[in-house]
Amino acid sequence: MIPKFARRLYRRVFPVSREWRQAGAVFADQCAAAPDGPAADGSMGGGSTLEAFFDARVEGPGIWKWRHYFDIYHRHFNPLRQREGLVILEIGIYSGGSLDMWREYFGESATIYGVDIESACRSYERPGTHVLIGDQADRTFWRRAMADGTLPAPDIVIDDGGHTPEQQRVTLEELLPYIRPGGVYVCEDIHGRENAFGAFVSGLADSLNGMERMNSDPANPKRRLVVPTNGVQAAIHSVHLYPYVVVIEKREAPLPELVAPKQGSQWEPFLR
Repeated sequence: MIPKFARRLYRRVFPVSREWRQAGAVFADQCAAAPDGPAADGSMGGGSTLEAFFDARVEGPGIWKWRHYFDIYHRHFNPLRQREGLVILEIGIYSGGSLDMWREYFGESATIYGVDIESACRSYERPGTHVLIGDQADRTFWRRAMADGTLPAPDIVIDDGGHTPEQQRVTLEELLPYIRPGGVYVCEDIHGRENAFGAFVSGLADSLNGMERMNSDPANPKRRLVVPTNGVQAAIHSVHLYPYVVVIEKREAPLPELVAPKQGSQWEPFLR
C-alpha cells in the first residue's frame, strides 16, 4: 500500500520527458562558464602522487591523460590501495606508461592486468604486470578470459581503450558483474554532448531512483516506507559523473531494501 503523499510525489517526478532533459541542457548553458577566483590548471583539488608521477615522466614509456583525471583517480582509488590481493585492470595500454604509474601508486603487492588490441603491447609485461591481447568490443574475448581464469575478478577497472560508445558499452556490460564487492569501474574519455555511452550510463543510473514497489507500515515508524531494491540498487553504491569520466562504485554487500524510518513524536497534520 503506497500512502497518498507518496503517490502524489511519484506522479510528479515519474514522467521523465525529453523536455526536462532539454531544459537541463539550457540551464547548463546559462551556468557560469568559470568558477570564482584565479584560473586553475585543470586540477579539481586534493592532489596525489599520481599527478606527481605524471609530471615527472619526461622520458620513458609515455602517459597521456587529461590533468583533471588524477584527482578523480585518487578520490576513488585511494580507499582500495591497501586491499589484500588487489587486482587492477586497465584497458588501453598504448605506450605503457600508465602501467608504471599504477604500479607506483598501488605498490608491489598489487596485480596489474593490461588489455590492448595491439600485440606490440606485450613488451610491457613484467613480473606482477600481465598483458592480454584482445578486442574490448568482443564479448567472447571477455567471457573466455573470465571463465578460464586468465583474468581474475578485478577490484578496479579503468577503461582507457578505443573510446567508442560501442566498445565502452560492451566492456561495461561484460566486466561490471565481475568486479569484486566495493570495487570501482572507471570509463574515461566520454566526449561530447549527446554521447551515446553517456546516454547509456544515464539509463543505468536512472535505475538507482527506481520505486516500482513500495510498502508502507504506519504502525511501524522504523519501517514506515520500504522499497525492495532492484538489481542496480542492490549491487551499485553510486554513479559519479565528471568531465569526460564516469565512475561506478559497487556495494560491499548486496542491499536488499531501502528504508525510510520516521523519527520524532510531533508531526504536522498536512503530511502523514
